[in-house]
Amino acid sequence: MAQLGFFLGSLGGLLSVAFGAFGAHALRDRLDAYSLGVFETAVQYQFYHSLALLIAGLLLVQFPASILLKSSVVLFVLGILLFSGSLYVLSFTGIRWLGAITPLGGLAFIAGWSCLAAAGWQLLGQ
Repeated sequence: MAQLGFFLGSLGGLLSVAFGAFGAHALRDRLDAYSLGVFETAVQYQFYHSLALLIAGLLLVQFPASILLKSSVVLFVLGILLFSGSLYVLSFTGIRWLGAITPLGGLAFIAGWSCLAAAGWQLLGQ
């Protein structure tokens, strides 16, 4: 799970930079201001949570048995897929009902950070 968290965090960071550059250069004239803002929000949240995946992956190297750290990896991945993924699709298609999926990704992010915080609290007490 440590390798998976580290790999997906690195891949997510790479894609965040690529998507950000794509949005800034290729989409500027193709999307309206609202859709471009939605796209940028997706990139930002993907990037932040890719860093969180890297942190969780690195911590799992030291604490491989931590269920809380493993849970944070799963929840951050799920959050990126649901939150950023739904916003990417929304920005290109304009299908508004996809916005109903986005909060589920936000909840996964909150749960992932909660697991990471609880893991930190638990591991500091050892």
